[in-house]
Amino acid sequence: MQPHAGHSAIADGRSSHLAEDAYGRCLIPFDRREGISVETAAEIAGKSVRTLRLWCEQHQIGRRVGGGPWVVSRPALEMLLNDDQRALSAYLAGDRESQVVTGYFERVGLQHLPAKWSRHVAAIAATATYP
Repeated sequence: MQPHAGHSAIADGRSSHLAEDAYGRCLIPFDRREGISVETAAEIAGKSVRTLRLWCEQHQIGRRVGGGPWVVSRPALEMLLNDDQRALSAYLAGDRESQVVTGYFERVGLQHLPAKWSRHVAAIAATATYP
């Protein structure tokens, strides 16, 4: 059964992974420095707030963090505005290391974030124990 508009898959008891599937890996891992408000994104894009909310849904450039208001990924917005589907697809697939993605983080002054995430993942892997 398909949920009607405004109906949450999580409220239905379905997996919370649906949200990730629906919105790719936008703003995951979350760092507030990557996200901007839809109002700021609309100003950058020269579009209405309504259009930016639609872009969040249609192009997965943002998500509702913790059920709150929409947060837009600044690098993902740049990818969309530059019509760089290759970079946006890589970003939404979770790529935070290739030059096609990190170049956009650099453009918006967030070059330190992908490196920080890579170090964090490496540290977790180094301390992980497997049965």
